[in-house]
Amino acid sequence: MTALQQQGEAAKAATYVLATAGTAKKNAALAAIADMLTARQDAWLAANAEDVAAAKEAGMRPAMLDRLTLTPDRVADIVDGVRQVMALPDPIGQVTKVETRPNGLIIGRRRVPLGVIAIIFEARPNVTVDAAALCLKSGNVCILRGGKEAIRSNRCVTALMREALRSAGLPEDCISLVQDTSHETANELMHLDGYVDVLIPRGGAGLIRAVAKEASVPVIRTGEGVCHIYIDDEADLDMGANILYNAKCSRPSVCNAVECVLLQEDVAADFLAKAVPLLDKHQVELRCDEKALKLVGKRGVPAAEADWDAEYDDYILAVRTVKDMDEAIAFINRHGTGHSEAIITKNYFKAQHFLDRVDAAAVYVNASTRFTDGGEFGLGAEIGISTQKMHARGPMGLEELTSCKYVIYGEGQVR
Repeated sequence: MTALQQQGEAAKAATYVLATAGTAKKNAALAAIADMLTARQDAWLAANAEDVAAAKEAGMRPAMLDRLTLTPDRVADIVDGVRQVMALPDPIGQVTKVETRPNGLIIGRRRVPLGVIAIIFEARPNVTVDAAALCLKSGNVCILRGGKEAIRSNRCVTALMREALRSAGLPEDCISLVQDTSHETANELMHLDGYVDVLIPRGGAGLIRAVAKEASVPVIRTGEGVCHIYIDDEADLDMGANILYNAKCSRPSVCNAVECVLLQEDVAADFLAKAVPLLDKHQVELRCDEKALKLVGKRGVPAAEADWDAEYDDYILAVRTVKDMDEAIAFINRHGTGHSEAIITKNYFKAQHFLDRVDAAAVYVNASTRFTDGGEFGLGAEIGISTQKMHARGPMGLEELTSCKYVIYGEGQVR
């Protein structure tokens, strides 16, 4: 038996304890984790500083380096996320439907944990805690496999969370970390049938597609974020410029950042005159179609065909002009990844048409795509943002981490 199989076996054994632990015990464990991370944050920050130094030496891009970096404020936000999950209603045990059949059988549908959830993610140490907290509250055991760039951070924080679990009387194997960050181990995790019930990849498009293609265990795809903002000819252009600046520049490395802006051709010049000075604050590279390039001149570069499908995770923005909203919608549905899309318009009917026709997990009117987030949606910390059309779509909170079982009460009925 390999080390990962042993880890899977320990995780599976822990599911039988955690699934019936009850809300009070799970909340006590979450409180212990929050307290532990607060009390021992210096150790976590020190481990993270080593990861950041190594990433800088390896030439990691600034936007990705931002994802990796922890600060006291970010740790405080992560701890606050754990406490928010504590405060959320526990979905486990909820009975969503009860029916008495003509033969007298009483049939109910009860929410239950999925079981063992494996999460493969890149250099984002906050995900380690977010995922663990949501899995714990929803009664699921998690096996975490982070990227090599964050291995010191992840080892430290996982050890702290396991210590907190022990202090709260739950098995430490409710949360575990894959210690080996090699591709071979990641591949083995994708094929850990019999132990892993669901695998969730969280990261860039390359990681997600590779996992979906390779895995033999069930996969929920998350996070591919080729997001668009369409500036309508009836838009408030100042508002649109501010929204675009926020959606591109507040954190360009996250999946809800905008990658492409579509401009109705009649307002393209006026809009760019307002938006470009804002984008200049971060020297955002503009990759433009022919019409947009004429409007921005040397400020832009010609777009290649690949730019219309690119998730840059950086200060780069694709710019394209369109004839009207219908052309924008067709473009979004062809090139988007089903994550988050937005229209800026003052026309109510156009807004409704956009909401109805655009195929994505989150569709916005006059707001930044950056709000697609479990915390912003009131779900607590999310485990990922699903772009699939399954039971889980959009930010995945507690309810999306449950399945159901039917419970049937009889009085001797036979068929």
